[in-house]
Amino acid sequence: MAETEKDLMDAQESLGMGEFEKAVAKFNKVIKADPKSAEAYFGKAEASVGVPKITQEEVMECYKKAVELDPKNPIFQSSYAAFLVEIGRFNEAEAAYNKAAELDPDNARYYWSEFGVEYTLRAPVVMEKFLDDKTKDMILKKGVKYLLKAAGLTEEDAKRLLAS
Repeated sequence: MAETEKDLMDAQESLGMGEFEKAVAKFNKVIKADPKSAEAYFGKAEASVGVPKITQEEVMECYKKAVELDPKNPIFQSSYAAFLVEIGRFNEAEAAYNKAAELDPDNARYYWSEFGVEYTLRAPVVMEKFLDDKTKDMILKKGVKYLLKAAGLTEEDAKRLLAS
């Protein structure tokens, strides 16, 4: 096994054990040795979330680099999307979830439902200062739209089913 592969496995093991700072350091070592390792950038992003001194922008850059290096990986896309929801970047999150769904059509409903639920829960918290009835309705409408999409239902289906 090549040294870089072993270092990547060690970094992933540290991440799995919740040793985030140690994992970040190990992922950095892999990135230095192999700047085209999408797995290392992704792992660093995942580990960085657990290190308070690492900024959201730095985490985003790691996710972006992983996605750039491996643009066909739906896990990278959906994890990046989940992070974007958490930090309140909803339009970018929506695009990333839709990209994951496009890349992995067999599991598209899971990406759409995750966005629908997480957006509906997180957006009111992030938009608290601007939360009037119109904004609440806008958030709920978008969330429901994605949940219906995940279930394979149209708005008309939902209206008919709820009216009966």
